[in-house]
Amino acid sequence: MVRIAYDPTPYHFNHGILELPDITARLGYEHVQITPHPEFGPFHRMPKADDELVAGLKKRAADAGVEIVALQPVQRISWPEEPQREVAVRNFSRVIEIAAQLGVDTINTEFSGRPERSEDSEAGFYRSMEVLIPLAEKEGVRINIDPHPDDFVEDGLEAWRVIRGLNSKSVGFVYVGSHSFHMGDQAATLLPEVGDRLGAVFAADTYNHHRSNGLRYITNPPGNSVRVHQHQKIGDGDVNWGELFDTLGKIGYLDREDAVIVSNVFGENENAEDVARYQLAKIRELVAGAARA
Repeated sequence: MVRIAYDPTPYHFNHGILELPDITARLGYEHVQITPHPEFGPFHRMPKADDELVAGLKKRAADAGVEIVALQPVQRISWPEEPQREVAVRNFSRVIEIAAQLGVDTINTEFSGRPERSEDSEAGFYRSMEVLIPLAEKEGVRINIDPHPDDFVEDGLEAWRVIRGLNSKSVGFVYVGSHSFHMGDQAATLLPEVGDRLGAVFAADTYNHHRSNGLRYITNPPGNSVRVHQHQKIGDGDVNWGELFDTLGKIGYLDREDAVIVSNVFGENENAEDVARYQLAKIRELVAGAARA
């Protein structure tokens, strides 16, 4: 049975990390993904959680009846400059330790390199993984990676090739719905290639920035090197959710015991509670209606 998890980012700035399991349960979810909360694991920084805070979070989740299914750190593990990359490896190593303390076997993350230095970033990524894969294997943790817009690799198929090049079953792929149009909008052909190395799916919608002759968004001056996308609720964008979930069904993902679909809408915070409940119902509907092989 696929696990539907909540991304509590909309509540990060008004609630402490220990409040998030109760909020998740109140919204109707039984699973949560812990994202970069400033008290716990801030972006690009050493995690701020000591053993006491980690134990406190684990207890609060258990008391709320909520399973922490994944951590989502963002560290510069593919950075083309060595000082920042080395710091990121140290930071990420601590994240793996925290995952093990929490009893969490999944880390979902990003490459976090630079597109203008793609070759150097890829080389940095492989150097980082030489350190991180043995640590993950020791702790029984799987690392799944999302090709994020503005990363050194954005195309989904090429990102899968980079991951496959590690030659390690301990590293998988994250498919993020709201990154579809930067990845090439190729779920129906990409996901069968990834197969059982698909580690997580994130469910949020976005507009296709290629539509309207490339004028769906306008930046000034034209030609800026920018990436634009949203994390809106399902139906508020252009992602083909029927195709995506039918593909997930056909490759067997929706029948896997370890399957995780994360609702990660954080572009509509003013309606966070209503959006969270809508997302849960909509994802269940899509799972139930998906074609199977």
